[in-house]
Amino acid sequence: MSLLEIFLIALGLAMDAFAVCLCAGTTGFINGPRPVFRLAFHFGLFQALMPALGWLVGVGVERYISAFDHWVAFGMLAFVGVRMVRSGLDADDDGPCVDPSRGGTLVMLAIATSIDAFAVGLSFAVLRVSIVWPVIIIGLVAALMSILGIYLGNRLGQTFGKRMEVIGGLILVIIGIRVVISHML
Repeated sequence: MSLLEIFLIALGLAMDAFAVCLCAGTTGFINGPRPVFRLAFHFGLFQALMPALGWLVGVGVERYISAFDHWVAFGMLAFVGVRMVRSGLDADDDGPCVDPSRGGTLVMLAIATSIDAFAVGLSFAVLRVSIVWPVIIIGLVAALMSILGIYLGNRLGQTFGKRMEVIGGLILVIIGIRVVISHML
C-alpha cells in the first residue's frame, strides 16, 4: 500500500474528528492552546491506536464487533449531541455546560470518532499491510484536522453564539445516524 493511499485513508478517517472538533469549537470552551491540544492529542491518539488494535485483533473477531460497533458510536455521538443542543437552547446565558475538551465527554468523542479506524486496522491485517506507517500517518492527520476544525468552529461560535452550539449538537447526532446507516447498507 502506497503512502498516498494511506494518507487518503487517514484523511477519510479524520473527517468525523474534523466535524466533531468544528462543533466543539462552537461551544466557546476551546479557547487557548491547552484545550486545543487536549482535543487534537486525544483524537489523534485514538485514531492511531484503533487501527493498531484492529490490526492486532485481526479478522477472527471482526464478525462479532461489526454487529454493534456502529450503535456504540451512534450512542456516544447522540448523547453528547443532545447535551449540546439542550445547552444551546437553555434560556440561561451562563454559557454551555458541556466542555468537550475534558473528562468523559472528550473520551466518548475520541472513541466514537475512531471506531471506523478499528475496522481499517482489521483491513490492514487482512491485506498484510505493515501497521507502523499507517498508525503514524492516521494519528497525525487526525490531530491536524482536529486543530483545523477547532479553529473554524471558534470563528463560527464567535459569530453566531449559542445557536452554533445547537447546530453543532445536531451535527453530532447526524454523524451518529450516518454511521448507523453506512453500516446497514
